[in-house]
Amino acid sequence: MKAFTFKVDEEFAKQNNEMIKDTRRLQWSAITLGLILLALSAAVFLWWGADQAWGLIGGIILLTFAVVSVIIAAVVPSKVGTAQDLYDTYPLAPAMIVEVNPRDFVIMALVNTNVDPQLPPGWGLALRTVTRVNGIDKPTRGTKIPAVAVQGRRSLSNQTQWDEISPMPIAWATPDASVVADARRAIPEDQWTRLDKSRELLRDVKATDYNLLVL
Repeated sequence: MKAFTFKVDEEFAKQNNEMIKDTRRLQWSAITLGLILLALSAAVFLWWGADQAWGLIGGIILLTFAVVSVIIAAVVPSKVGTAQDLYDTYPLAPAMIVEVNPRDFVIMALVNTNVDPQLPPGWGLALRTVTRVNGIDKPTRGTKIPAVAVQGRRSLSNQTQWDEISPMPIAWATPDASVVADARRAIPEDQWTRLDKSRELLRDVKATDYNLLVL
């Protein structure tokens, strides 16, 4: 599948896209950790002083980790990009609700696990737990959710297939229901059918390291 082109509502995505929210939480966690380490570095240095080798070395180590944390916080947003960048980059994929819990639900997507998009698809099933998708007031198993397949990590032993892929709903990027409907129609019916038949493999997908089962 190719990327589905549409105009992302950036402000709406900030409020609703749980993947972007996760990125912001990671950024703030890195900043908080950096400040804590910076304070500890100053405390260690002031308490033991520059005359104590223990205090000097400990302060330098803590300061180094503090700087690394701040660098991570600064780099993460640029690495991830904007919501528009994400939706423009990753391929469209069919997803369905496969499990409904009291406070969240699980979606399963049919994704291409091949790194090279020119090869015939190496199909797999990917999971993501979400708390809300715009337009779905009452989550029900089997509900179709068009998404994009955000590709994550690859192992050193296998560079030809993705080890982690996370479905990101189109409805997290726009309040326009017609855009979501267009994305749903853009996905071939045979892919929806295959995904529907694969819902029974939920436990098998959960048993994998990164919620991705190669079919």
